[in-house]
Amino acid sequence: METTIKIIPSSGTPATKLAEAEVHFDGGLLSGLKLTGFAVWERRGGAGRNVTFPAKQYAVNGERRAFALLRPIEHATAQNTIRDAILAAYEAQEEGDCAPTCASRVPFGECTCGRVDRQLAKETA
Repeated sequence: METTIKIIPSSGTPATKLAEAEVHFDGGLLSGLKLTGFAVWERRGGAGRNVTFPAKQYAVNGERRAFALLRPIEHATAQNTIRDAILAAYEAQEEGDCAPTCASRVPFGECTCGRVDRQLAKETA
């Protein structure tokens, strides 16, 4: 199964939200579908970036909570690969290295600029 990460620049509100991201699936059981709800944020104090994952918000006794829609099966670190891919896709598009549709393709070797693939290969090595 091949996946593509599409980056959608933010309209500027809130100011710390940099972009939204979608994961598009090509081939396999999820072919023709996309997973939405990811967002790239500037961290407080400008010390890096963070990715939030799709979640359903609800309230219990007036307290707001969130139910994560994409969760690891065994290891909490399983989300790091998609988080790193989204950040690499955002940085590649921001620097003009990739078009939004090229920004990240998994498995490695599918991004036409190669920048995202090099970054992911380095992080997973």
